Amino acid sequence: MSAWWDSAAGLLTGVLSGFGVGGGTLLILWLTLVRGIDQLQAGGINLLYFAACALPALRGHLRRGMVHKRAALRCAAAGLPVCAAAAGLAAWMEVGLLRRLFGCVLLVIGAKELFGKNRKRETPPE
Repeated sequence: MSAWWDSAAGLLTGVLSGFGVGGGTLLILWLTLVRGIDQLQAGGINLLYFAACALPALRGHLRRGMVHKRAALRCAAAGLPVCAAAAGLAAWMEVGLLRRLFGCVLLVIGAKELFGKNRKRETPPE
């Protein structure tokens, strides 16, 4: 039965990822809280999952002109070296601390979403 539930969780978080909601974060919660998988292993599974989901979603967004290419390139150029450093740090860090930090990030994001101001978003210039 767990294979069915894992598939359902993957399907649901895949749909959310396609919408840009952050289904990978929900997948990590599923893997760690429900399935009992170690935080580092859940992160690795999430990276593989994200790569598989991100490529078709990106293709659809690019075809519809929904990607600000210059901003995306700048973010990727800044994010790649930081991501590599953070992956090294996470592998070195004690798993309990990593889980607590992840939980704190989720709490901050959730509080911001619940209590933050609802501002109109402007489309950035090309």
